Amino acid sequence: MFKKFALTIMIAAMFLTAACGNGGGASSDGGGAAAGEDKHVKLRLGHITGESDAWHQGALKFAELVKEKSGGTVEVEVYPSSTLGNDRDLIEGMQMGSVDFALVAGVLSNFHEPFSILELPYLFRDQEHLEKVLYGDVGAKLKADLLDNAKIRGLEFWVRGPRELTTNKKVEKIEDLKGIKIRVPEIPASIEGWKAMGAAPTPMAFGEVYSSLQTGIIDAQENPLAFISSNKIQEVQKYLVMTNHVYGYVLLTMSDLTYEKLSENQRKAVEEAAKEATEFENKLVAEQEEALKASLQEQGMELIEVDTAQFAEKVKPVQEKFAAKYGQELYDSIIAAQ
Repeated sequence: MFKKFALTIMIAAMFLTAACGNGGGASSDGGGAAAGEDKHVKLRLGHITGESDAWHQGALKFAELVKEKSGGTVEVEVYPSSTLGNDRDLIEGMQMGSVDFALVAGVLSNFHEPFSILELPYLFRDQEHLEKVLYGDVGAKLKADLLDNAKIRGLEFWVRGPRELTTNKKVEKIEDLKGIKIRVPEIPASIEGWKAMGAAPTPMAFGEVYSSLQTGIIDAQENPLAFISSNKIQEVQKYLVMTNHVYGYVLLTMSDLTYEKLSENQRKAVEEAAKEATEFENKLVAEQEEALKASLQEQGMELIEVDTAQFAEKVKPVQEKFAAKYGQELYDSIIAAQ
């Protein structure tokens, strides 16, 4: 009788151990996996652009590196094309723990307002200026403040090509923008910047842009060349206007809830993978930029070079307003970066 009882206890313990190790998610004890063993987890990474975009290629590289560096204990599944939702959905998902990683940019300003300043048109002189800011003290502080205020970890900034204007009306000078209905992301700096330039900005989720251009709900949109190409904007727009109005970024972010559930080894694997994936994605963006411009022209878009100084002059009052509202010190640090 005693032997049967002992055997029953052993079998029950085995089933309990198997159940605990087979939950399909990160461990929930706050201090990572049990001593000596990292539990296997599957995590989800979402972003809004298509599979041909550098974001997606960078995300796949990140997933590959995380798996390699964690010894296979962390698998990252990548969901492109707004499969897990738009930017706001992804950020809110990370706060709730239903999304583990996301590539997000300007909509972060709705969760930590100082990010608004990064979206100001003509804030950065060029790509080099942007990188000095992102990879210096300003970028580090923005990531730390995002964690404190929104419980989202900024792992690494990735660079993007500058944002350009596409439209079905020829735009060669600032006056040509008057009344053009242009889709902009749900970012106050973008909305006010385009208003100052004379356009009629229409905030809209990116997933709705193609059909809205197709049906004439909007006349124009603005995005980096990679976004324009991978989302086939060239099929519904005639002109590519080289405004270079925002030298932008995307931030590889992580739910702090997810981070806290990983072991120390797994956290280290994620952080190292993020750094290496950043180098991969940034290099890819630089290599693609000229090729994308040529490809869009070959597909029928007319390229227009404009004097950006006249556009930049119009948005100076908007820059001053946002600096006063969201951080004069931050704004001054960006302008002063050499």
